[in-house]
Amino acid sequence: MALGPDFRRLWAAYSISELGSGVAIGALPLVATIALNVPTIQVSLLSALSGVAGALLALPLGPWVEFRRKRPIMVGSDLARFVVLVSVPVAAAFGMLTYAQLCVVAMVQAVGVIVFNAASGAHLKALVPAEWRGEANARLEMTLWTVYSAGPPLGGVLVSAAGATASMAADAVSFLLSALGIRRLRAAEPPPPPRHPAPRLHELTAGWRYILGHRALRALWLNSLVFGACVMATAPLLAVLMLRELRLTPFEYGIAMGVPCLGGILGAFVARRLPDERGKLLGFGVGRTLFMILLAVAPAGLGGLLVITVSQFLLILCAGAFNPTFTTYRMRVTDDGNMSRVLSAWSISQRVAQPIGIVAGGVLATLTSTRVSLAILSGVLLTSVFLLPWRSFSRRRAARPEPLPVRPG
Repeated sequence: MALGPDFRRLWAAYSISELGSGVAIGALPLVATIALNVPTIQVSLLSALSGVAGALLALPLGPWVEFRRKRPIMVGSDLARFVVLVSVPVAAAFGMLTYAQLCVVAMVQAVGVIVFNAASGAHLKALVPAEWRGEANARLEMTLWTVYSAGPPLGGVLVSAAGATASMAADAVSFLLSALGIRRLRAAEPPPPPRHPAPRLHELTAGWRYILGHRALRALWLNSLVFGACVMATAPLLAVLMLRELRLTPFEYGIAMGVPCLGGILGAFVARRLPDERGKLLGFGVGRTLFMILLAVAPAGLGGLLVITVSQFLLILCAGAFNPTFTTYRMRVTDDGNMSRVLSAWSISQRVAQPIGIVAGGVLATLTSTRVSLAILSGVLLTSVFLLPWRSFSRRRAARPEPLPVRPG
């Protein structure tokens, strides 16, 4: 049984929403800077604190998503993000836009992403047969990197032509179209898992307890937190390095951000062709930690642009192969009664860890220098190799998952 028409409809909806997000990447800080002219510290807090606040607000929603049908939640999440995003260009048009509104928008966006991912991951597992999930996740990964290679340049053109809030309007419309696309799915959605009476705290922590109770998932979770925090911490530092210290132009900075996304497309394509799950998880898991150190030694001029672009390309290539393999593995070893709560716990953990990494990177750069901070972050990133599930993926056990440690409820 191949991937059916409902997956293609879901894939189209996903592509549209991700293209909108790619066009609007960095839009909120841009609006805060250009339209409201807020201080730099407030721009930083908008991204960091709103993400953490959104994660905390999403905390009680894991069980709520788990025991309900997933499509209505996905549609509702898309519509909520449409409403809050479209409010920004509307408020700006009437001269009513405030920093507080941007904070609310950022928090609702964060909650929307977590809730949507928790529902959509469980929904995809039910929609796609087990033997086709690797192919489905690889296609979604290829789409992600495709739109992120094209989206930011399109967003730059749109903002230049129509103003700072134009890309947010495009992103809002993409969520509306995504909701309509999900509504077009034809196959009946299976009923949610039964809900067993349990203390509230037991339900809220079920996702983390499941992760921590499964040796391989626990290792991959810790690995993802370190990897995500280090990579996100490099983003503002890389901008400072390229634009201030290496004196590269904004156009060259855009090249170094956009071209490496092609590596993600190649990586996802490779993941579709290699059958060895163990080899892909461990090999590409190691590979994606090896190249960030090159950022710290990039020379000035064209050589620096080349070193940074190649470094980012290789990192994203390995991530593009690792991500769909890991997503498919996590689907396989997580039982249906805990799928949404595991995904919710995973997203919330990352939403908290990444701002911590960004702040830590900024403090390191302030106390030392941009290059030293990048070198230290690269060293920390390398330690995440030891958090990969080496013991769990011995060849003797690779063919079967570990016993499931947490029952529904």
